Amino acid sequence: MELTWHGHSTWHVDVDGTTFLIDPFFSNPKTDLSASDVETPDYVLLTHGHADHIGDADAFTDATVVAVPELTGYMEEEVGFTDSIGMNIGGTVECGEAFVTMHRADHTNGLNTGYEHSLGMPAGFIISDKKPTQESDANSTTFYHAGDTGLMSEMKDVIGTYLEPDAAALPVGDHFTMGPAQAAIATDWLGVDHLLPMHYDSFPPIEIDTDDVVREVKATGSSAEVHVLDGDESFTLE
Repeated sequence: MELTWHGHSTWHVDVDGTTFLIDPFFSNPKTDLSASDVETPDYVLLTHGHADHIGDADAFTDATVVAVPELTGYMEEEVGFTDSIGMNIGGTVECGEAFVTMHRADHTNGLNTGYEHSLGMPAGFIISDKKPTQESDANSTTFYHAGDTGLMSEMKDVIGTYLEPDAAALPVGDHFTMGPAQAAIATDWLGVDHLLPMHYDSFPPIEIDTDDVVREVKATGSSAEVHVLDGDESFTLE
């Protein structure tokens, strides 16, 4: 599984040739790309409707958009997507060679920066090359994109225990989401081998020192490796 971070919460994920673009927003300082530089993926996954998560979705309307039904409806009616998968919390859908499970995120979900309309519950996505079951499968490869969220017990009780991600992209910028301390606890609770920090340094309120993330993870006793990627850098999850 190839994971590429384009800054903020924007990730490109390749699972055996099936491609995903999560929360496309290229107006951030970590990427050298614009939306027009990026090949249209098979699927666009949207965690919620804030402008810094759907800001460049209109460049990828030939893809299938995946989100909660309230948000997919908006993306079809107002943005121009013609193919969508409206799913909801706890559901798993098969997307090409991968399986996508949606889980809640503790956040808000207003439309644009004015917060005029609710677009359903915010979410995170667990992407795996095997369908999740109650039986543990050491041969599966699983990536968790937490979306915008605070620390929540489901990370320990549900996601880590039953969905068993190998790597997690967690927000660490504080102010609007978890900061380094809560993200470190989440890393420990999830039991992941790899932490990929995201949602930081895009705007002044979420500027952090990423050394704090490494120190906080170590303080939990977690053995997870922290990968502080450069913008547009890839990580291979095996």
